[in-house]
Amino acid sequence: MLSTTAHLTGDLDLAEECAQDAYAQALEMWGENGIPDRPGAWLTTIARNRARDVLRRESVFRRKMSLVVTDETVQGPEDALNDDRLRLIFTCTHPALSTEAQVALTLRLVCGLSTPEVARAFLVPPATMAARITRAKRKITAARIPYRVPGPDQLEERFTAVLEVVHLIFTTGHTAPLGAHLVRRDLTDSAIRLARMLHLLMPTNAETIALLALLLLISSRQETRMAADGRMALLSEQDRSRWDRQLIAEGQSLLTEALLRRPPTRYALQAAIAALHAEAPSWSDTDWAEIVSIYDVLLRLWPSPVVELNRAVAIGMRDGPGAGLDALTPLLADPALATYGYLSAARADFLRRLENWPQAMTAYEEALTLTDNEIERAFLTDRLTEVARNL
Repeated sequence: MLSTTAHLTGDLDLAEECAQDAYAQALEMWGENGIPDRPGAWLTTIARNRARDVLRRESVFRRKMSLVVTDETVQGPEDALNDDRLRLIFTCTHPALSTEAQVALTLRLVCGLSTPEVARAFLVPPATMAARITRAKRKITAARIPYRVPGPDQLEERFTAVLEVVHLIFTTGHTAPLGAHLVRRDLTDSAIRLARMLHLLMPTNAETIALLALLLLISSRQETRMAADGRMALLSEQDRSRWDRQLIAEGQSLLTEALLRRPPTRYALQAAIAALHAEAPSWSDTDWAEIVSIYDVLLRLWPSPVVELNRAVAIGMRDGPGAGLDALTPLLADPALATYGYLSAARADFLRRLENWPQAMTAYEEALTLTDNEIERAFLTDRLTEVARNL
């Protein structure tokens, strides 16, 4: 709905206002008349008509109409992913914007994340992210950035930013920063659809192939991340017989193709780690030595504090909790991880396994203060209770 309206208006703020008006009308009218057969198309029509009214009043309707597709058939969000959404993604990832602004704007406009959720994904305060998104939207308007998919001569250079956006959409949905659900399937499914579309658009692009492989391999275990009692299930606890073998096979095939295109990309290395987990028949059979080796290569290719954290956890799995704790210690001084709850949670787990109950309790309490997802909070609370019993 937003992408179709933005195509008409050429103004992202106006498009958002019209989308909100459409939701307001739906709340009022659907309660009286019932939900229409195609609610997404109904909402899109209302938003588009509202935009036309505003443009007409502002005396720019005739100028804007030249940008509008003449076909009056309106697609809704329940239809197959359409070109308007792809246009909106490429608008949000225009090279005139910084990479961080590109990703943030796409998460906010294309995926509908709230500003606090986008801020959490970037590890910055919500006020900082709100200002960043506002500046990015103003720059699109001021620079008259076109609302279109770039031509073949520009496509390759624009793909890196788009792929980063899709990856962050997936990771945000894989473990939702906020709320009562561990997974946001709307985001993970959208990311996979986008990755498939980009793969069709650029079928020989190594990064695109590897990203799709990564998303499929991680998604293959999505259904087992919650136990029957509603608790979060760690990778070591999941029923691997329920993992989606079709997605694993497709992901492995794509990964093989991606690795043949040297040098390996960051997504190929991440997919290789996911593949090692998918191939291990049990938790105890996981090849942690190989996983640490891949993280070593990934750190050289894509230095990141989160990658360092994951590598430290893998070292703890390979060499024991003491070694893992030692690997985590230098990361405590990294300001980028100061509000990252997974660092505290990883420390807490290693301290628990070492039976250092007082420090484990402190680390779990710290992790709780940095975690907003209710499922993760329930898991950490259970761990905290277990540690408290041993004090």
